[in-house]
Amino acid sequence: MEATKTKPETGPRYTEAVGKRKTSIARVRILPARQTEIIVNGKRLEEYFRTSELQSLVTDLISPPYFDSALKVSARITGGGIHSQGEALRHGLARALIVLHPELRIRLKKVGALTRDARIKERRKFGHKKARKSPQWSKR
Repeated sequence: MEATKTKPETGPRYTEAVGKRKTSIARVRILPARQTEIIVNGKRLEEYFRTSELQSLVTDLISPPYFDSALKVSARITGGGIHSQGEALRHGLARALIVLHPELRIRLKKVGALTRDARIKERRKFGHKKARKSPQWSKR
């Protein structure tokens, strides 16, 4: 779902990508802007992700060592917990930056922002208490 699209006739151009982590899915759109602004599900980044750790997951990718110009980032995130949503947003943002500027691929790959972390919760099996935990075995 990575693409560069235009809104009808006069609208600004945006780049779109999807990022995933566990059960979280982030649909990210990037527009060129005068000042960097990140909006997640209609809220500013600081309102949606309250901890500085989660905020830095996203802002590190668009800070000067990797990216120089200002961007408006708009994201729609569904599913999962708050931490996996932050990582899904980071993954989607990295993929959108690659579409916009292919020369960033090497840097972002070294940091690990392009790797899709596919670890999800394993389902519970029949006859087991959890995914792998079995009832205690007794010989007699």
